[in-house]
Amino acid sequence: MKGVVFLGDRELEIRKFDDPTPGPGEVVLEIKASGMCGSDLHFYRAKDGPATLGLVVDSPKIGGHEPCGVVVAVGAGVEHLAVGDRVMNHHYSGCGSCADCQAGWQQLCDDGFVVYGATANGAHAPYMAAKADTMVPLPDELSFAAGAAISCGTGTAFSALARMGLAAGETIAIFGLGPVGLSAALFAEHMGARVIAIDLSTERLALAAQLGADELIDGSVVDAVEAVMELTGGRGAEKTLDCTGAAPARAQAVRSTRTWGTCCFVGEGGTVELNVTPDILRRQLTILGSWTFSSIGQAECARYVADHGLDVDRLFTHRFTLDQAHEAYELFDQQTTGKGVFEF
Repeated sequence: MKGVVFLGDRELEIRKFDDPTPGPGEVVLEIKASGMCGSDLHFYRAKDGPATLGLVVDSPKIGGHEPCGVVVAVGAGVEHLAVGDRVMNHHYSGCGSCADCQAGWQQLCDDGFVVYGATANGAHAPYMAAKADTMVPLPDELSFAAGAAISCGTGTAFSALARMGLAAGETIAIFGLGPVGLSAALFAEHMGARVIAIDLSTERLALAAQLGADELIDGSVVDAVEAVMELTGGRGAEKTLDCTGAAPARAQAVRSTRTWGTCCFVGEGGTVELNVTPDILRRQLTILGSWTFSSIGQAECARYVADHGLDVDRLFTHRFTLDQAHEAYELFDQQTTGKGVFEF
């Protein structure tokens, strides 16, 4: 089979790999949809691919950490999955027995963890082998593309809003309107919040408006903090969410939060410089870091989307075949589009 390998420095290759077979405790998925996530851009851009980001990679791995498909082979000892099951993949695998693994947070495993799509083969290929305990049921009401989105970007947004305790009637300012930020806008609007969307891309601001954002701020034209304050009567937003990982936006998110409010960081990488006393202490802020989600949280996100009839497929502006991988990542790298997905 063919699979996409990130080489770093904005280069990738489509290479040939053997079709996978399931080992004990594993299954093989026939991939139906493999989403493109902002984290993939780290691997695509980094000088040495995943290795540059501190991940140990012993050989080139197939990219793609938003897998969704159908079980086509089951390894020894797997009893809770069968051929034909529709599933998403929680793209981390730990020891399986520590407290965090047992709670579904395998990415927090004390013994270290595997990342499918980075340190193990991922879903930018027709087939993928993975541990059976990393599989999450895909509700029948949802498309495979929606399941791929929930497998990282959309699930990350849902988890962050839950951790912040976003409530109807509150105002949330979302910094960065990539797949995670757009997903957050979709959820927040449905939850009854007032959504202020901030980005440097007019295209992404327009997408946020289509998904229900109430107010749009172009951070390349105006000071985002001043604009949020103006829209909130000088008080700031009850909740703010940084999806960029960029230092200026992170600081702006904190400074746009009202007294007693909550700011959440989900964007990976980078640093931020804050003046602790005026920015945090004397406004009684809560600052959270939210890293993806648990396998249990992934299932809850999928069930929420299905039960409420949310059209997650609206996040997708581009759909590709695997042979279009070069074109797909060159476009996604511009950070002006909605979500992209490889469909099989």
